[in-house]
Order: sequence, then C-alpha cells, then structure tokens
Amino acid sequence: MEMNPQMQMQIRVPATSANLGPGFDSLGIAVTLYLTVSVGEETKKWFVEHTMGVEVPSDESNMIVKTALKILPSLKAHRIKVESDIPLARGLGSSSSAIVAGIELADQLGKMNLTKEQKIQLATEIEGHPDNVAPAILGDFVVSTFVQQKNTSIKGHFPELQFIAYIPSNELLTTESRNVLPKELSFKEAVSAGSIGNTLVAALLTGRTEQAGRLMEEDLYHERYRLKLVPHLAKIREIGHKHNSMATYLSGAGPTVMTILPMQETAAFSQEIKKAGLLGKIVALDVDRQGTIIKKLRS
Repeated sequence: MEMNPQMQMQIRVPATSANLGPGFDSLGIAVTLYLTVSVGEETKKWFVEHTMGVEVPSDESNMIVKTALKILPSLKAHRIKVESDIPLARGLGSSSSAIVAGIELADQLGKMNLTKEQKIQLATEIEGHPDNVAPAILGDFVVSTFVQQKNTSIKGHFPELQFIAYIPSNELLTTESRNVLPKELSFKEAVSAGSIGNTLVAALLTGRTEQAGRLMEEDLYHERYRLKLVPHLAKIREIGHKHNSMATYLSGAGPTVMTILPMQETAAFSQEIKKAGLLGKIVALDVDRQGTIIKKLRS
C-alpha cells in the first residue's frame, strides 16, 4: 500500500483459519492474507475509502468503525482507507479481521492502552467465539476457550509447513453453515470428539506432525454435517494424501478448504487440483507469526 503523507498510522490484521478439524470454535491459526487500515485526518463524519463493493458500507455503519464506536462511543470521526486481500464469507476470518481492526482503531485513537488479553476478550464478546479473533491478534497457532463469558487464549508455534487454500468462487455464510449442525451429540460421541481435539493440541505443541495430521482429519463435530455444502472437501483430501499432506480440513465454516503439506509438494498438488476440474482459486499461504501490527506513519 502506498504511504499517504496525510495518514497517521496503519493497522494490519492477518486472515485466520479456524477449527483445524476437531478444534471447533477453539483452535485457529493466522495466515498471510491481510486487512490493512490506514488512518487519516480527523473529519466531521466517518469516511471509509475502499474498493470492496457497494455491499460494504463507507460510513460509520462499516464493521470496522461500528466496532470501534462500540468499544469507545466518544471516538472522534476520521477518514480511513481499507484494503484487504481476505475474501468475504469464505471461511478465512474476514469479519473477525474487521472486528479486530475496529478494536485496534479505538485503542490507538482513544489511547486506551488495552492489553492483548483485553482485546481478545472484547473481540470474542462481539464475535461470539475466539477461534478467529485470538490468532488475528496474537499470530501463529492459538488455542482458546470462552466459558461463562471469560476468554482464555494460549499461543503456540505451528510447524514450518505450507498451507494451500482452495477458495471456491461461491460464498458460504457462517449462519448457513451452522444451520446444518446437530443440536446435540450423545455423551459418548462428545467424549470422543473432545479427546481427538485435546490430543491434536498436544501433538501440535510437541511437533508430532504425523499424529496431528491424522487427528485433524478425524473431526466429529462439524465436517461430516457440512459435506453437502462443501463437496470438494473429500476430493481435495484424497488428492492431498497422494502428495504427502499433513492434513486437509474445512477452514472455519467453509467453503475454503485448507491443505497442509511439504513445500516441495505444493506445485504438483495444485496442478492435480486443477486437473480434477475444481475451478476455485488456489493460494499458497504461510503462518503469520506476529498477529496484528501497528505502524505509526506520523505523530
């Protein structure tokens, strides 16, 4: 992004990929796509400059500004410029990145001095679950829980592997994707589902990638119910296995499907995806280790 001399600062928030299979609403990872907010001069009314289409507001009803005003209603209006390569409604945390950017906007302009823990708590209260917002703030791999309105998030280190995102052209709203999930699981099934997720976390945090990959593909919470909405998941997982993938999983609520595999396999894997007639966008991503960063352009 060009540095406009009138801009005071930039807020950069990474995209996120949530669930990682059995970590429903609790596991997430930051990846190298970004929402960038450049903050300009104070104005009488909020003005949001962007190129994301008419469905994204350009005034105080924009999600970024709306979030900032929810956190600090007395915040003075500014002109801001928003650029994003995070696709909307594709399971890569586009709404979470906007919420996180809004909290950071309030914190920076309002000089609130919020801690990262406070930012995650606020973002989780707005979003409803921490799996996307926590890694967007902290970076890397994050394990979170939100129980009795209290968030706890623990940052870990994800192994050095390549992520390949298959991003279909169609949107899939989280509400639609959640509507196909069961209202409840049997006690026995819930215990099994929880144990898979627990062991996955232990495997990831101790570098046991082979075991972690197997567990990522044994989710009992959501993927099997969402297969009819994302029929490409099974096919991509099958192709991934041919190319020594660690795992393939549904990113968030979908429809994006994420495959983790060694760097040397990415070209052949991507080529086979195209040969299979899957017409979505294929994007190679790395883990973003930093999370949200602020760059002051002028004081």
